[in-house]
Amino acid sequence: MTTVASGTGVGPLLRGWRERRRISQLELALRADSSARHISFIETGRSRPSEEMILRLAEHLEVPVRERNALLLAAGYAPRYAETSLDDPAMGALREGMERLLQGYEPYPALVVDGSYTVVAANRGIAMLLDGLPEHLLTPPLNAMRITLHPEGLAPRIRNLREWRGHLLAQMERQIALARSEALRELYDEVAAYPLPETGSDPADRERPEPYPYFALPLQIEHEGRVLSFMSSISTFNTPMDVTVAELAIETLLPADPATVKYLQSLTP
Repeated sequence: MTTVASGTGVGPLLRGWRERRRISQLELALRADSSARHISFIETGRSRPSEEMILRLAEHLEVPVRERNALLLAAGYAPRYAETSLDDPAMGALREGMERLLQGYEPYPALVVDGSYTVVAANRGIAMLLDGLPEHLLTPPLNAMRITLHPEGLAPRIRNLREWRGHLLAQMERQIALARSEALRELYDEVAAYPLPETGSDPADRERPEPYPYFALPLQIEHEGRVLSFMSSISTFNTPMDVTVAELAIETLLPADPATVKYLQSLTP
């Protein structure tokens, strides 16, 4: 849950977001159809912004939905965005839609994670990659980052672990800077401290798969004696009006070479 420090007004919070985005008061004023003077008054506490102004500034500053609620609370207004559990009956259509999407993507792996990388849904392609992992990593709630980087998880199977690990940690760093999530920071500290397993720790120690003209960093992972290559694509919901929905991400693993396509299609009944 978002918390607002006692005595922290909306002005300093907005200023913090503006500075983080490296936008001047004048530029923000032009974007929000206001004036630099008014923005200055808001940031210094000389003027109390309306709910509409807070949300308008938050939109132009690309403030995450959860943090927009924090801005409203700091200004003395009620939160605008609900945080509905995925188990709530109101989320039935969303759950059904995600399940259909994941099933439709089979035999290719796909999953849905929340803002802390907890897996909320996955298809059989993901189950195939996780086959054989120790039970303590597969006990719900599953965490995608923990499963991927843990030395007893997928890490020993990833052929380009150093590169893929660096990509994932950089991704988390960007999210921490955006969302200021304490839970995400704790997860980052945990997975960044995992030792590199001896198996798979150095790609030079192992036979490389055949070269292929990749257009993005692939995930190269061993499965039953084969090296499968995937490109990762992440999708989010457009214009979310709920904190839970805003923090969901759908990750799909697209086969990156003909051999991976052929093998995965051979698994289809």
